[in-house]
Amino acid sequence: MTHTLSPWELPTTLAETSKMFSAAQLSKAQFLDKARQAREERRELKERERAAVQIQALVRRFLCRCRLQREIRREVDDFFDANGPGKKTALSIFKISRKLLFVFRCQDDKERFEKLCRCILNSMDAENDPKVWYVSLALSKELTLMWIKQVKDVLWLCCEFLKLLKPDILQDSKLVNLHLTMLVTFTDTSTWRILRGKGESLRPAMNHICANIMGHLNQKGFYSVLQILLTNGLARSRPSLSKGTLTAVFSLALRPVVAAQFSDNLLRSFLIHIISVPAIVTHLATLTPERLAVIESQDLLRKFILFLSREELCRDVCVCLEGSHTLCLLGNLVYLGSLNDKVLEEETAHFVSVLIQMLSYCQKYVSQKKSNLTHWHPVLGWFSQTVDYGLNESMPLLTKQLQHLWGAHLIRILFSDVLSKKLLENQDAPRLPVPTTSPQNSLPMKNLFKRAFQKSASVRNILKPVGGKRVDSAEVQKVCSICVLYQMALTTLTQIRLQILTGLTYLDDLLPKLWAFICELGPQGGLKLFLECLSNDTEESKRLLAMLMLFCDCSRHLITILDDIEVYEEQISFKLEELITISSFLNSFVFKMIWDGIVESAKGETLELFHSVHGWLMVLYERDCRRRFAPDDHWLRKDLKPSLLFQELDKDRKRAQLVLQYIPHIIPHKNRALLFRNMVTKEKEKLGLVETSSASPHVTHITIRRSRMLEDGYEQLRQLSQNAMKGVIRVKFVNDLGVDEAGIDQDGVFKEFLEEIIKKVFDPALNLFKTTSGDERLYPSPTSYIHENYLQLFEFAGKMLGKAVYEGIVVDVPFASFFLSQLLGHHHSIFYSSVDELPSLDSEFYKNLTSIKRYDGDISDLGLTLSYDEDVMGQLVCHELIPGGKTIPVTNENKISYIHLMAHFRMHTQIKSQTAAFISGFRSIIKPEWIRVFSAPELQRLISGDNAEIDLEDLKKHTVYYGGFHGSHRVIIWLWDILANDFNPDERAMFLKFVTSCSRPPLLGFAYLKPPFSIRCVEVSDDQDTGDTLGSVLRGFFTIRKKEPGGRLPTSSTCFNLLKLPNYSKKSVLREKLRYAISMNTGFELS
Repeated sequence: MTHTLSPWELPTTLAETSKMFSAAQLSKAQFLDKARQAREERRELKERERAAVQIQALVRRFLCRCRLQREIRREVDDFFDANGPGKKTALSIFKISRKLLFVFRCQDDKERFEKLCRCILNSMDAENDPKVWYVSLALSKELTLMWIKQVKDVLWLCCEFLKLLKPDILQDSKLVNLHLTMLVTFTDTSTWRILRGKGESLRPAMNHICANIMGHLNQKGFYSVLQILLTNGLARSRPSLSKGTLTAVFSLALRPVVAAQFSDNLLRSFLIHIISVPAIVTHLATLTPERLAVIESQDLLRKFILFLSREELCRDVCVCLEGSHTLCLLGNLVYLGSLNDKVLEEETAHFVSVLIQMLSYCQKYVSQKKSNLTHWHPVLGWFSQTVDYGLNESMPLLTKQLQHLWGAHLIRILFSDVLSKKLLENQDAPRLPVPTTSPQNSLPMKNLFKRAFQKSASVRNILKPVGGKRVDSAEVQKVCSICVLYQMALTTLTQIRLQILTGLTYLDDLLPKLWAFICELGPQGGLKLFLECLSNDTEESKRLLAMLMLFCDCSRHLITILDDIEVYEEQISFKLEELITISSFLNSFVFKMIWDGIVESAKGETLELFHSVHGWLMVLYERDCRRRFAPDDHWLRKDLKPSLLFQELDKDRKRAQLVLQYIPHIIPHKNRALLFRNMVTKEKEKLGLVETSSASPHVTHITIRRSRMLEDGYEQLRQLSQNAMKGVIRVKFVNDLGVDEAGIDQDGVFKEFLEEIIKKVFDPALNLFKTTSGDERLYPSPTSYIHENYLQLFEFAGKMLGKAVYEGIVVDVPFASFFLSQLLGHHHSIFYSSVDELPSLDSEFYKNLTSIKRYDGDISDLGLTLSYDEDVMGQLVCHELIPGGKTIPVTNENKISYIHLMAHFRMHTQIKSQTAAFISGFRSIIKPEWIRVFSAPELQRLISGDNAEIDLEDLKKHTVYYGGFHGSHRVIIWLWDILANDFNPDERAMFLKFVTSCSRPPLLGFAYLKPPFSIRCVEVSDDQDTGDTLGSVLRGFFTIRKKEPGGRLPTSSTCFNLLKLPNYSKKSVLREKLRYAISMNTGFELS
């Protein structure tokens, strides 16, 4: 009977059912979880068991291997320790070698391997016993391949050891020899006894085996091993490789190359790894010259040159080596070239092109300055590739190798086409007289004049541009390439640039013959050809310009290092007439480069060319400024009108500014002086220092006690601002009681004050300045430091002189030429030579120094050191020219340095702070760019007026008359007639000094004399003179005298440039009184 659930019974039953099922599911899940855990535990147990078995196996295997290795090593040791009477057979050596190689570890088996090598080598030395010879196994059919493999393995282990050994350690050097002997023995059959006699027939097969072994070593990196060994042994100040070791290494390196018949691949490896080792050729020449003979017999240099002359191969080698090692390769090739004239003469073109390519590669990474990306290299300077500092010890040797490139021997070979030319001799040519010199330059050295006379007994024709030689001819192209090479060396090997220039100027006839060669180029020769090259961007043009650039760089260096006797009397290399021709060419070339706009857009090589040509030009110009060799107006450009230049300057045209910056000397001096005055006037207008209808300039008033003029002037003026110093300064003189002196300052009293201050501050008695011996010119006194505030006084003196120049007041202060050069900033130029300026300081001292330069014996016999002893106020003071100089003797090697150091010390170091303070004061008034357009003598003329004769017509034209005098007055007519016809030039200069306090006329003429030159008729003495009155003017005009003034002298007021002249009745009286007054200098009264 079926029971049906009622509706209200159903939920209860469902709930119970749910509980029943959930309990069943829970027990199932627990069951499954426990099963899984059990499985995991069983698996872990199995894993542990398997791991334990594996570890036990590994340990057993390791222990077994260790036991086996110990047994093998014991067996090997027993083998080597066995001292039986019989020699060890080849087979026994082979078997023991297999065992040792099987267990070999570098650290554990070093000594065993060493014994093995000795054992093998001993076996090879056995007499007539084939079974002992290790190499005999190569004949065994069964063992040949195994033996070859064993030899390869043993030899490569030798290579591995060679990489680690240090040849400078005695024990290591013995091992090096051992391993090298192994390599030498088994890479060549020549020492194999088995091949002697009947065995000769086996030689081809054995040679084949050696080639196979060598090929294997090459593939493994044999050349890298040799490079490491050579670098470790040779890249140092003293090589640690013996003759035998170096011979062995080089022989090993050469074997694959010769065996491969000088294939490109092997030549490349040989160049990269062997010939790039620092100074290896030098070491070969020193230690084992026989190897150099092998290089020559194999004609290796020619093969190297021809290989590298292929551009892509040379680039590949350079890229592999990078800059430092490329330079080492270059040095070795240069030295090899210097030892092999025949190859060099035959392969000059290829040799030059190879060196150019290598230098060009290095040059890409030569940097002008230090940065985070550059490294310092002793030869290249700042270098943007990594530098191998391990090579630094070998740099002196590398430099010596490179020096052969600019040594006389190689220059004679490379420039043979230029040097073979004869400079035409002209026996009858009249010798132009040497220009007269100032006292400081006249050096009475009879023997030198005698030498100069003998040297010029037959005078060559003066070299001038003639043209006629095709620039595309092979000869011209060859010379151009050589010039490119040396120019590349100058710009790449930056740290030995001076050495290169000195080497290139060593042969006296190279530069004149190179100039003769340049003169012959093109249709007309000279300027036109090179200006055309500037506009052509062809390879040929660049090479021609490189020739010009090299000529300029070398010639400039030569003239810089030659002293006046060598330039003017002996005329070394160039005749003075040739210097005139060359300077004319350079002047035109630089002007054209600027005026045609080439310099404005120039960069790279064009800019370098400009600086080379301009540098040579300025060295000649400055030499001419010091001592004339060129005719008057030689430096001027007749085709450039000053008015045109000034118009362009007003329009801010770049080319006009560049002319002023680089070659201001092409403009007449007076035009430059006018330009200077215009620049001063413009600044005055800009600063509001000029009187206008709408405004008056600010005036600074100072009160000065005449008895303490310098002290009061210093105290009151040094505190003024820069603009106030440039402005109007009014001076009021008072006496010691404070009472004002008569006189109103309308620039006149300030002029007197400035002249008196300058006279006092530059007076040698004050010891701020002292005078040179001979011509008594001023320069800062080295002992001026005795003044408490001496540097402030020098700055004040600079400001006072600057103010005088700024206002156009000429002052009679003659400076030494070297000090004027420093005022212009010339001493910062890289072309500046202290020795050239030394005669302007002390001609006798200069004469003594140049006699040291010419001393033929051993200079160390004179007992000089790199120091200077000076008597300072009765006490002997020793100045070291370099740190530790008093202990360093002067020798033939360093005597030129001593001369330059001594000159630099006397003219710069000794007065450095004084000069700097003076220049600072001067430049606070006068901008450096304003006076940069002047040379040293021209600056002196700007300061002290023109040294030309006084132009009386110009003076008459710009004279103002007072007190009744006029241009037609008889006293005035007499005065001008006396000055023109009765007075000599010296008396006229004394007259000008009497009235204006300066014996020289203003640079731009009397129109620029401030205040203007004036003459006033006076009737009474100066202390009674109250100026012009109506009566005095009328009496002067009508020549009415109160009384005869015959007893009175003319007087002057220099502050107003005023001559006070009595109304004399006779011309003779005027002449007599005026001559007496100017000779006694009775002027300087203040009206």
